This record gives sequence, C-alpha cells and structure tokens, in this order.
Amino acid sequence: MRRTTTKQDRVLSLARKKKILRLKDVTDEGLHPEHLRRLHRKGLLVRSDRGVYRLAKAEFSEKLSLAEVAKRVPNAVVCLLSALLYHEIGTQLPHEVWLAVKRRAALPRGVHTRLRIVTVSEPSYGAGIEEHEIDGVPVRVYCPAKTVADCFRFRNRVGLDVALEALRDAWRKRKVTMADLERFAKINRVTTVIRPYLEMLT
Repeated sequence: MRRTTTKQDRVLSLARKKKILRLKDVTDEGLHPEHLRRLHRKGLLVRSDRGVYRLAKAEFSEKLSLAEVAKRVPNAVVCLLSALLYHEIGTQLPHEVWLAVKRRAALPRGVHTRLRIVTVSEPSYGAGIEEHEIDGVPVRVYCPAKTVADCFRFRNRVGLDVALEALRDAWRKRKVTMADLERFAKINRVTTVIRPYLEMLT
C-alpha cells in the first residue's frame, strides 16, 4: 500500500530542491512553519541560522555558509577573505563571513553566522560584483581582480601579507589581468600602493 505524502514530506522535498530553506519558502508553498520546527526536533533538518534550515544529511560544503548568509542579507556582497576563499585564491580560511555593505545602509541583524562587515561607498561598492549560485542560492561576490584590489585597500584589516599572497596567487592562476587590476586599483584609490607590486609581476 502506497504511503500518503504528508506535509512534512513536502517540506523535506522542498529542502532537497532548494538546499537551504527559509520560513518564507515554506509559507509560499502553503505550508505552516511549524513543520520546519518539528523536522528540526526529529533531527531531519539542521537550523543553521534563525529561520534558516537545511537537510541534516546534506553534503557539507565549505561555501555553504555564504549561501546561508546570502539568504539573510541579499543586498550585501561577499568580499575580502571570504571572496578569496570562494575564488580559491591564496590560503586564507576565515572563521567568519566577510561582507561589504553600502555606506549608510542598515547593518545585518539577527544573523547567527559570524560576520565581518566592511562599509563601502560608491563607486567601489558597486564595482566588480558577480552573481553565483551556491547550493541553489544566488550569492553576490566580488570578482577576483576587485577582491585583490580590496585586500590592498583594507590591508590594515587583512594584512599586507594577505594582499600580496592574493595578488601573486591570482596572477599565477590567471584569474586576473593587468588591465583589471589597474582598473579596480584606480576605483579603490590604491594605484600608488599596488603599482610597485604589479611591476614585479611583469
């Protein structure tokens, strides 16, 4: 005898499809959020942040935290060490998610994932943004050349050694061009700082 599909089955099916679930995803399907909490208590869903769930047996992804944060803070941009990690540049393994938010924008609240917030003004904030999909979630990430330029701009926060490693590794892996590095260095107003190191690459 075929088992009747329950509402909790529908929630689990939705979790398999979307990878990361928010309360709104469930209510949009006409399902009550209580089903998320019950599945969490049964150990079938893991609550990774307030109102954010994923399958307990979902394959671990070191980039999953980026998708979880993007669900909660969709207007922010993954930057600096987290962007380096995403683009597989350098050796940094940050213990928090680095996000750029527009200056004077409201800062993220109620996010349980550890965040490092950098406030950025135009035109730097809007330059070099790429949109990628991680576990079914659209995530905004600065491109490699913008990320390298950002490391030099915020070298007092990430360290000059990190900026230099990022520059050398991105160049070695051909993730950046000289033209792009110069363009983003100009936008970030770090041309004078980065120029001696660019000359060493050629």
